[in-house]
Amino acid sequence: MQKIKKGDNVIVLLGKDRGKIGRVERILSSDKKIIVGGINLVKRHIGKKVTGQQGQILDIAKPLNLSNVSVICPNCKKPTRVGFKIEGNIKLRFCKKCKKEITK
Repeated sequence: MQKIKKGDNVIVLLGKDRGKIGRVERILSSDKKIIVGGINLVKRHIGKKVTGQQGQILDIAKPLNLSNVSVICPNCKKPTRVGFKIEGNIKLRFCKKCKKEITK
């Protein structure tokens, strides 16, 4: 089970977007990176594909390293570390600050 899941709210700890909050859109588990909506945007210049059509400049979200973000607990609304506990046969994530379960 991953500590950060798609749909979690996270805060950026390092980089040009430090302190910004966003929602996880995609997880690249092989590279240990995530893509957060509206965070770490870069400009991508795209040339024309068909004659007579203009090129474009798009804002694209680049991946962030997992170590540079922290999960925001939905209960206490603070950045926190994530712990795991087993209840029955189910492994659950919980906030290490308020000790409450983190659900999607």
